[in-house]
Amino acid sequence: MKIDPWSSSAYNDYARLRDEFGIEEFNFPDLPNPHRLFRRGVIFGHRGFNPIMDAIRFKKPWCILTGLAPSGHMHIGHKMVIDQVIYYQSLGAEIFLAVADIEALGVRGISLEQGRKIAVEHYITNYIALGLKPENCQIYFQSKRETVKDLAYLTGNKVNLSEMRAIYGFEDSTNMTHVYAPLVQVGDILHVQLEKYGGPKPTLVPVGVDQDPHLRLTRNLAFSFRIFNVTLTKDNKIGIFVKPDENVNELLDEAERIIKKLGFADYRKIANYKAIYLDGATTSDIPKLDEALIPIEQQFGGYGFFPPASTYHQFMSGLTGGKMSSSEPESSIFLSDSPEDGVKKVMSAKTGGGVTLEEHKASGGRPDECTIFELFLYHFIDDDKELDRIYNDCKSGSRVCGACKKLASEVVSAFLSDLAKNRELAKKNIDQYLRDD
Repeated sequence: MKIDPWSSSAYNDYARLRDEFGIEEFNFPDLPNPHRLFRRGVIFGHRGFNPIMDAIRFKKPWCILTGLAPSGHMHIGHKMVIDQVIYYQSLGAEIFLAVADIEALGVRGISLEQGRKIAVEHYITNYIALGLKPENCQIYFQSKRETVKDLAYLTGNKVNLSEMRAIYGFEDSTNMTHVYAPLVQVGDILHVQLEKYGGPKPTLVPVGVDQDPHLRLTRNLAFSFRIFNVTLTKDNKIGIFVKPDENVNELLDEAERIIKKLGFADYRKIANYKAIYLDGATTSDIPKLDEALIPIEQQFGGYGFFPPASTYHQFMSGLTGGKMSSSEPESSIFLSDSPEDGVKKVMSAKTGGGVTLEEHKASGGRPDECTIFELFLYHFIDDDKELDRIYNDCKSGSRVCGACKKLASEVVSAFLSDLAKNRELAKKNIDQYLRDD
């Protein structure tokens, strides 16, 4: 099984994806006032979310890094990420939103000027119209942010072409801007932890599972810049290891001071192994130890990056039953669609109903295969009890497709109408969000 960030492949077996790529099941019942995407299991997996949960719980600084590829119209499937961003913003996250104009140039051949125009007209205004606040929020372009490009070069020194081919499947014909683009994304994700932007802090990147290669690469590169490695040893002890060969004794002394401060008394420091072994610690202590060592790394000239966390959401089906795509207008409701066009697409959408009305009433419908029900599930019905009622009535055959399409037409029409009005207001406020530094 291969994940390609730039393919049109559909992913349906999310349990298999978790198993094959080491993605953990998302199960955080303490998340405050969870958005419907969390309540309904649309957010199905994560890497390293525990420090984010800890930051939310104890009101510590943390941030969101997400991005948009300015390569087409924004459709209803894209809305899932910004819904999460707005939710996290309400929980205190600082928001960094990257416009991936370098990636669009390398992968899609879209010029930087055209990418900026698409980003502003089709994405940023919609993000603001949907409820993104200007406080603790900045939207920037990859091509304009020097710290991002500098980190791309620095991290590129830690990975070779063979590894990039293995991760992304690059071929001899792949242009070098495309090869470079993932490293710019690494720069996007890690630069938010530089001193200029507030220093090291837990960082979350909410994505679809197709973007997981970027997160695996970034987490590996973040680790490569760490000075300490806190890990479980072969004999099931927690070890703190110094990675470089310089300043080993000083680093071990500082690490010893930290573990004493954290209350660990049963340990052995072995300078020849560049290590401290903690006999009383468990794997649950690793994140706490790792975080406590970050200021020490900064004192010795390191970055002290937190490994970026990620969450993964399921994909919506296209209205025609395949994958939702900006290049297939009939498969998607674009956020720039008129209410009339939105209604037409709803009325033409594939449902999970029976072939005939009689069959539907006798055997029931298949809401799990219905694109109209997905609109309710992901976006347009927030009341879980109402959604359950629609699901069960469809399964029993007592609710027919016409009733669901009528309801969907009404909510989609109202949504697109309100969004168009909010977009006009948003255009006046874009400068509050954009940063070119």
